[in-house]
Amino acid sequence: MKMQATFHWLRVQAFCYATEREDVVAQTFAALTGTDEFETEVSDSEHGNRMIIFQYMLTKQKDLEAFFRRLGPSVLQHLLDDIDNRIDDDCVFYTRLDKQQAVQGVYAIAHHGDVISVTGKVASNPARKDIAESNLRTFLSPLLLPPT
Repeated sequence: MKMQATFHWLRVQAFCYATEREDVVAQTFAALTGTDEFETEVSDSEHGNRMIIFQYMLTKQKDLEAFFRRLGPSVLQHLLDDIDNRIDDDCVFYTRLDKQQAVQGVYAIAHHGDVISVTGKVASNPARKDIAESNLRTFLSPLLLPPT
């Protein structure tokens, strides 16, 4: 049975600052997104230092499922428990992962600024927050179970 699309798109983004090793952040980003074919953009930080922005857009349901499965049960449960704070009135989902823990292979919700940000437009018809929350809950809940 094919699952209904959950997101129109999901953007994963991370900044690599001048004090960080680009190769390590790139490897971390690739492990999280499941690909090394992400966009990179060189920019200047607010202090004028070189900064690299890594970004990847996911649009295929199987890639979305794999992405969220990689986050692990603890993060998925946190997202489910906090779903009403993770989706805005425009049906956009937001969360931030701790980048330094991700470098160590551990995914955790971040409550500070050094993050990998995840933003996505949740499919909802009609476009209402309560329907988007229900759709995301329906999508995330089975991902807590071991793959069959």
